Amino acid sequence: TKINAVKDVKSLQALLTEMEPEGGLGFMGAGVGVDAKDSNRHVVSVGPGSLGLPDRDYYVSDDADSKEKREKYVLHVAKMLKFLGYKDKEAGEQAKKILELETAMAQPRLDRVERRDRRKSYNPMTVAELQKLMPSFDWNKYFTGIGFKKVDTVIVTQPKYMTALDGLLKQNKVDDWKAYMRWTLLNKSTGLLSTDIETANWDFYSKTLRGALKEESRDKNALQTINGTVGEALGKLYVEKKFPAEAKAKAESMIKNEMLAYENRINKLPWMAKSTRENAVKKLNKLSIKIGYPDKWKDYSALTLQSPEEGGTFFSNMKNVSRWSYKEDLEKLDKPVDKTEWGMAPQIVNAYFNPSYNEIVFPAGILQPPFYDYKADEAVNYGGIGAVIGHEISHGFDDSGSRYNAEGNLINWWSDEDLEKFTGLGGALADQYSQLEPLPGIKVDGKFTLGENIGDLGGVNAAYDGLKLHLKEKGNPGLIDGYTPEQRFFISWATIWRTKARDEAIKNQVKTDPHSPGMYRAYVPLQNVDAFYEAFNIKKGDGMYIAPEKRVKIW
Repeated sequence: TKINAVKDVKSLQALLTEMEPEGGLGFMGAGVGVDAKDSNRHVVSVGPGSLGLPDRDYYVSDDADSKEKREKYVLHVAKMLKFLGYKDKEAGEQAKKILELETAMAQPRLDRVERRDRRKSYNPMTVAELQKLMPSFDWNKYFTGIGFKKVDTVIVTQPKYMTALDGLLKQNKVDDWKAYMRWTLLNKSTGLLSTDIETANWDFYSKTLRGALKEESRDKNALQTINGTVGEALGKLYVEKKFPAEAKAKAESMIKNEMLAYENRINKLPWMAKSTRENAVKKLNKLSIKIGYPDKWKDYSALTLQSPEEGGTFFSNMKNVSRWSYKEDLEKLDKPVDKTEWGMAPQIVNAYFNPSYNEIVFPAGILQPPFYDYKADEAVNYGGIGAVIGHEISHGFDDSGSRYNAEGNLINWWSDEDLEKFTGLGGALADQYSQLEPLPGIKVDGKFTLGENIGDLGGVNAAYDGLKLHLKEKGNPGLIDGYTPEQRFFISWATIWRTKARDEAIKNQVKTDPHSPGMYRAYVPLQNVDAFYEAFNIKKGDGMYIAPEKRVKIW
């Protein structure tokens, strides 16, 4: 009803203002985040709204896969609109209009490689300058309406997009806006409505786009919902039962060895000058490490969740979560950044590097088999979780993370000469990965995956050196199952990353995921590591051999 009532830009702005605390209705959005150039303060940023396809490339590329997925997307949108009461013909027409408008909003966006460069999305402007950039909106009124009382400066992540959006709004195609908003609202709510709607959504986003064969079980979906909403409440219970103190202590010792190994490696880099080396070591030594779970648990007392008996529904509860989360962000605006906060619940099987906090985080969930078993052989552990630790440390020094200094600010600490050398080495690694062709005509994008590939290469080197320090200190256990510690280390690495993926999943991954496909992560970084050749006596003529001068060595 509210969407139907929109008749011009003014009423559109009023509706987008009202819906922002619930995740918006597309076009554009605003939020609170850490200032990239002053990591102790919060800032408001404004950027593009959501689109129905996972990446800009799906809208603008002429490759066969993108064209095919666009056609299937139109059919999917039409099918979904019928749940709103549209008849076949009208649903098909609306779906085409939606694709047309979304394509016009996709075109001016940064592409996936540009989005990895934070400098390109850091564009501070006064509200007056933003008003000039996109005059169709009353920005002071918008910011006040969504709860930002005193906003002087904002970060505009994509100015070119805002200019293009202004042009689209001036065309005044109100019916097209409404169609797009109806679709955006339905699309973000598919998991909260009926089973039929949820299945129809799965049919396109999981089956068509990623080649999935069957839907996840309801209990898995329920767990994902809890992890993404009140994750720390469950995490508190998880660590009490599943994370012994000994596991944390051993992980800490492993990290200590790898930090030392990384410092040794930086100090021996042949291509880096003294001043840059000192800055790199300073950044490494200032790295904050979080293991297992937060010291201070998140407080959910202000969040209202109601049972069916109390009149609550899944939809209404998720709406409450959005509003609660939005209010939490609003309250951060005038406060200094709390760097003790975690960005991931303890039970999640993952790890991350946060450039603004200059921190690496390892939730308890990843500190278990197959990545880690505190009772197992350390060579296997170093090849598993050890390489993940090294990988996250390396993110502070990849092509993107290396732009942030020791304090977590987007400030250059490199000499011009060293930056040029580093960029050249990164280019060589990107070229190596860009030659990989997982499917005929489908190639890995070496520039898009460069940060993760530097992470993998730096990670395996740091973990290997960390293992060497461990063996020197604790003694070498020798052969186990006929393999040396070095061999067990590399076998463990490959075991962690080996992956089988269906064709559609790979086609989707190379467009949307900054990680290289798992089957390449399992062995390509190792081809650049001399110790791998020594461990397995790999010689010229062997399938995995790369000539020494072509092996890329960065960190």
